Amino acid sequence: MPSKSRDVEKEYSKAEFVAKLRRLADAIELGDRFEIQIAGERILVPVRAEFTVEHERSDEEEEIEFQIKWSLEK
Repeated sequence: MPSKSRDVEKEYSKAEFVAKLRRLADAIELGDRFEIQIAGERILVPVRAEFTVEHERSDEEEEIEFQIKWSLEK
């Protein structure tokens, strides 16, 4: 289990982002866990994860976040 808090944002090329979304969609559809590497750390997303979409707007920009959340089992 990870021992430190982490808040990382990593930019990907369009092709890399599309490939990750496709793998994620396939895993969700098949009911499989999803594995992804972000900024050098391998993350295992369990099947029990919950999915949300968030929209934020300010005077300067808009943002859509696709979020995947789960609680850690101890």
